[in-house]
Amino acid sequence: MLKPLLIEIGVEELPAIPLLKELKNIEHKYVDILEKHKLLGEFEFYYTPRRLVIWHPEFKTSQDDSIEEFFGAPVAVAFKDGVATPAANGFAKKCGVSLDELGRGEKNNKEVLYYKKDIKGKPSSELLSEIINEWIKSLEFGKAMRWGSNTESFIRPIRWVNVMLGDELVDVELFDIKSHKSTFVHRISNFEAVDISGAKEYFNTLNDGGVTLYQDQRREDILNAFAKLENENGIKIEIDEDLLEEVVAITENPTPLLGSFDEKFLNLPPEVIITSMKEHQRYFPVFKDDKLINQFCVVSNAFTDDFSEVIEGNERVLRPRLADGLFFWENDLKNGLSTDGLDKVAFFKGLGSVADKIDRETKIANTLAIKYNLKDIDSLNRAVELAKADLMSEMVYEFTELQGLMGHYYALKAGENSDVATALKEQYLPDGEDSDLPSTKLSAIVAMSMKLDTLIGLFSVNQIPTGSRDPFALRRAVNGLIKIVNEFEFEFDIVKTIEQLSINYAEFEKEKLTNFFLERIKQFYKVNPSIIEAVFSSGERELLSIGRKIDAVNNLANGAGFAEISSTFKRVANITKDIDLSKDMCVDTKLFEEKAEEVLYTKYSDVLASNFDSYEVELDALLGLKPELDSFFSDVMVNIEDETIKNNRKSLVANIYKSILNIANISEVRF
Repeated sequence: MLKPLLIEIGVEELPAIPLLKELKNIEHKYVDILEKHKLLGEFEFYYTPRRLVIWHPEFKTSQDDSIEEFFGAPVAVAFKDGVATPAANGFAKKCGVSLDELGRGEKNNKEVLYYKKDIKGKPSSELLSEIINEWIKSLEFGKAMRWGSNTESFIRPIRWVNVMLGDELVDVELFDIKSHKSTFVHRISNFEAVDISGAKEYFNTLNDGGVTLYQDQRREDILNAFAKLENENGIKIEIDEDLLEEVVAITENPTPLLGSFDEKFLNLPPEVIITSMKEHQRYFPVFKDDKLINQFCVVSNAFTDDFSEVIEGNERVLRPRLADGLFFWENDLKNGLSTDGLDKVAFFKGLGSVADKIDRETKIANTLAIKYNLKDIDSLNRAVELAKADLMSEMVYEFTELQGLMGHYYALKAGENSDVATALKEQYLPDGEDSDLPSTKLSAIVAMSMKLDTLIGLFSVNQIPTGSRDPFALRRAVNGLIKIVNEFEFEFDIVKTIEQLSINYAEFEKEKLTNFFLERIKQFYKVNPSIIEAVFSSGERELLSIGRKIDAVNNLANGAGFAEISSTFKRVANITKDIDLSKDMCVDTKLFEEKAEEVLYTKYSDVLASNFDSYEVELDALLGLKPELDSFFSDVMVNIEDETIKNNRKSLVANIYKSILNIANISEVRF
């Protein structure tokens, strides 16, 4: 039989960020528990800041009946001369029956002891308490708390539990709270518990009580209200998806409202205003004609027809935030952009102060400037010098996430040239998966210098990421370097660059940092891992070339007929496995005895004489030697008694293999 099942766990307000981080796991964990208890069925999961809800439109009222089979020892072993052995008695005890109740079966072509047990499915009502407890306690929200006399912890205190199978209450106890046929609606509607007669009535009760249970509906309601406000006021509300999801998670009755602030605060950089609104108040910034205006959008959770006090209250809360920002801005402009004091700000133990870091970054930047032919060295040095200066500003002390950006604004106000100011703003780019990249060569070199100093410096004091632990975001730093190198087509040999730049650091195992780069490359390029390994096997350690070779091999490997081509070149690799490819391998055409030798050599010589626009075209030409190689293997005996001719033939094949190996070891590509 099937009945609707409602599970509602009422809590004190859930913090949005931990909830959203665990959200992707919540349903999977519940499914696993249902499967274990043989009660899997379709369900929906809902959440508001005060409740976690599971709804099964149809749920089994009991487990399905099942059959359990037991196979024991071979009969010849279980009985000797008609007398039961310990093997027979042990099997009967395991099955919980007498010897007379055991049957016979066949397993592995032998007659064995056998018993079949009919298992009656348990009623769901007897299992739900265990299921719910296991599910709730499996959720990982990070920090947890204890309350009352509980010895176990959860993200927030649980205040009510409501579990109904059809119209019947299911006895469940969770954190000392027993289930009850009641729920809580919006506090403004009714502060007390509201009794519920059955599962289906629950949804109407919440709706009438000012609670929009479905998170997708809350999101849609917010976006529709945004669109209405935009049309009515000729404005544009900037939608930050992360902020939107957070607002959905902290509201039960979302109502977007427009508020305003004093126009004088528009003298602040827009990012300061937006950060004040988003980070501290969860407001959405408002634009008109692509410019930030003195309005904001707040999503209220109030359940009322008059929102005037709500708007006024939010305006009142925002005002001192912006006033603080304006005070910091004006003070910082008076003090100017200066590095004074950075020598007293520690960077990391063993790596000195932030001022020391600036000195190291300057040396790296000048090395890269020569390498990448940057002419404006003065601007480069000025940018590196000022890059961390805004750490001493009052604004960045209050809004740490604006570091770099505020340096940009202060630099412009101080009359620094625009290239320097831009480099300050872009010094951390790219700082995420979809982040922008530095916009100029100067900015790119500043960003690279910062990342390289952090990488080399921390490796030199043995601060190497392990497992998922990466407190200094060194993996992200390597990803950023790869992106910058590819964007600006900078030559960057990993081994040589680390060797060249590490002279200003304590001695360390440079190979570890090289391997760290290689591991990040494996994660960076979303291709068959064996393709990346094939490129690494070529000995290539130059970042730009690695990327181009990976693309070349990947494009060809995904083309038709590559598996057949690969098999030919695996044979080439096998024939040349004992040859030292680092040495010159001369081919004497006078020693050719077969037509296939001459044809292969001529075609290969044509490939060598060609100029290729890309590794893909070059590799395609080399792999295009397959017909000639196949004919060579078919018509020419390589391992003959005449050592001179044998070695000449091997050298011909080895030269071809070496040319391919300069791009990638094709024989390592697996599918």
